[in-house]
Amino acid sequence: MNKEQWGSFGIGVLAGAVVGGVVALLFAPKSGKETRKMIKDKTMEVVDTVKEKAVGVIDAFKDGAHEVNHKGRAVINAIKN
Repeated sequence: MNKEQWGSFGIGVLAGAVVGGVVALLFAPKSGKETRKMIKDKTMEVVDTVKEKAVGVIDAFKDGAHEVNHKGRAVINAIKN
């Protein structure tokens, strides 16, 4: 995935979490304490998912940077020789 696709994915995840939370609150006949716990649990799930995706993006960026660095050095060496 490229950077733009990851950004769109992240926005989609957050929008889905918000919509899901609103729907859950509207249709779940639970007490306030239970609802707050549910919100906390779902929020933690979303945070964990976003963290995992962020790590993936960072790793992909590092890999890309390493590859560019390697290719750049090869070009410089080719020019020198």
